[in-house]
Amino acid sequence: MKLLLSEKIYSGRVVQLTVDTLEYSSGEKTIREVVEHPGGAVAVPFFPDGSLLLIQQYRHPLKGNVIELPAGKLDLNEDPLHCAQRELQEETGYESRQWTKLTAMLSTPGFCNEVLHIFLAENISLSAQGQALEEGEQTIQLLRLPMNTILQMIERREIVDGKTIVGIMMAQNKLYR
Repeated sequence: MKLLLSEKIYSGRVVQLTVDTLEYSSGEKTIREVVEHPGGAVAVPFFPDGSLLLIQQYRHPLKGNVIELPAGKLDLNEDPLHCAQRELQEETGYESRQWTKLTAMLSTPGFCNEVLHIFLAENISLSAQGQALEEGEQTIQLLRLPMNTILQMIERREIVDGKTIVGIMMAQNKLYR
């Protein structure tokens, strides 16, 4: 495909929207709307007893609560590991000194360029700083659950967040192979 025109039509706090005009090799033209996102990092917090720490928080686009792993948007030029460490501490009040990158995934490549970096945080413990919730995160509730319960919740579609399912499956594969 050949890019004929790229027009940025919206620039917000989190995303930008670009409309691209493309030409196929056949000569036919098409329009693609692209959501540009700086990417993010995800922590899979794992306690020494084998349980994991999830959060439940209100997500406005869904008009309801979602169970997910702690995660957040990358700041400009931020290292993904640093972002995962920061988000774990801010959202949960926990920290880890044992981090392993599990994968990087594309959230919705059909219309968005967001890349999420997923890290396993083993042997988590309470941070001296405690939680540091941002405005809008006050609805966060912590859920400490055993792996088998989390897997059942995924099967029952009580956990439907993509990054969370990928993170849990990757952690399970690494920890229990």
